[in-house]
Amino acid sequence: MPHFLQLDTFHSDSGNLTVFEKLMPGTIKRVFYIYGAGHIPRGGHRHHKTWNALICFHGKCRVYVNNGKEEKDYWLDRPNLCLILEPEDWHTMENFSDDAILLVLSNEYYDVDDYIDEPYTNTDPAQSVNSPLSK
Repeated sequence: MPHFLQLDTFHSDSGNLTVFEKLMPGTIKRVFYIYGAGHIPRGGHRHHKTWNALICFHGKCRVYVNNGKEEKDYWLDRPNLCLILEPEDWHTMENFSDDAILLVLSNEYYDVDDYIDEPYTNTDPAQSVNSPLSK
């Protein structure tokens, strides 16, 4: 399952500095950001080998994740909060605020063959935080 990292942030009278270091295995090979998405879901896939680090450095958005065993929603709403997605984490990003800018750092270059678009079908409903069985 994904996990949050609190990014090292240094505060001073001249502003704040947040550092991205040692986020995921390997080196950062791809960087992109999503903005102006509104309420249209993005993503809807998982990977064979790519890890991603998601940081909403302006505004907020929700990330839904399903790893085939459990599913969970994560809110990204602070520029020093990072969500690490492992390759098996099928995910969507949605509910973007109007001012949201979501930064994504990947440890692999884009490769269409690395994407798995089909969601898991074997999630145990009792493990789902979105399921009535988990409440």
